[in-house]
Amino acid sequence: METKNLQENRDSSVQRMKYLQLVDHILQLIERSELQLNERLPSLKQFEHQFGISKETVLKGLNYLLEKGIIESVYRKGYYVRKKSVDHSFRIFLLLDKMNLMRDKFYHTLFEAIKDKADIDVYFHHHNSKVFEKLITENIHSYTHFVIAAYLKEDVSTILNSIPAPKRILIDFDQAHLQGNYSSIYQDFKSDIYDALSEVEAQLAKYKQLILIVPPEAFHARLVIEGFLQFCQEHQYPYIIQHEISSANFYRGNVYITFSRYDTDDVALIKLARRKKYRLGEDIGLISYNDTDVKEILEGGITVISSDFEAMAKKVAETIEGKKIIRHRNPTKLILRNSL
Repeated sequence: METKNLQENRDSSVQRMKYLQLVDHILQLIERSELQLNERLPSLKQFEHQFGISKETVLKGLNYLLEKGIIESVYRKGYYVRKKSVDHSFRIFLLLDKMNLMRDKFYHTLFEAIKDKADIDVYFHHHNSKVFEKLITENIHSYTHFVIAAYLKEDVSTILNSIPAPKRILIDFDQAHLQGNYSSIYQDFKSDIYDALSEVEAQLAKYKQLILIVPPEAFHARLVIEGFLQFCQEHQYPYIIQHEISSANFYRGNVYITFSRYDTDDVALIKLARRKKYRLGEDIGLISYNDTDVKEILEGGITVISSDFEAMAKKVAETIEGKKIIRHRNPTKLILRNSL
């Protein structure tokens, strides 16, 4: 048995050496300008014959160069030289749902944390599963790590499982049905709202009713609702769940929780409060999702439930640099201000 294992280890070492020899050979051709930028590499069969190696070993070497960004694959045409040298150890495929203040903060923190060691390419799927699949499929061999915010209503586990587990890092929301040992730095939306409301239970005592404003298109609405209902039912707190701010039931004594994409519900609530001459933080309350500089000063300060996107980005950088697999609930905090 030991002899067999030793032979397997030797075979594995030889295989590794062969594909690295191919890598070194291609890099030397590029450095000596025998292969120019945008020039096509020899075919797989040419490499097989030249080095006396299998197609699998050739592909292993080419995939190594693809991940480093040295070459690129063009469908049905072959492999082409993309750049002359390996500038960084890592190439990161960052796939976001959209760009907003939170995503911008995440990106810039990640960039600053790892800019000396990694190249980062940013893509957006805009909650479109076809775009999501196309972007991943076309880039599956071109990056060392895939950092993905998979906010889609469709089950995209099959697409995500096509990414080797050690390269896969999910952010914000962990998906079901995923295989392998992968990293996830996620928000626990159900626990976050429950914990936040529990933290301000004393402030809520002066109000009569909690109203959760749930945009119908919000991806994580179900989990937020579950946490909200758990709090209200455990504390026997009167509540309403509705899709938008409405003047029909806008009364003194209500506390509103909003998480609309562009903070339109916050604006609508403040306009109604001014019209009815209600004082925010006394006659009605407001808790909004995700902190911004505007919310810090608007109406004397808006109370927020906000995940720490800078901490999320730093944890992603730690995962990549340390070559670790991490499953980590990202910290979310409640910032108490004048609106409650």
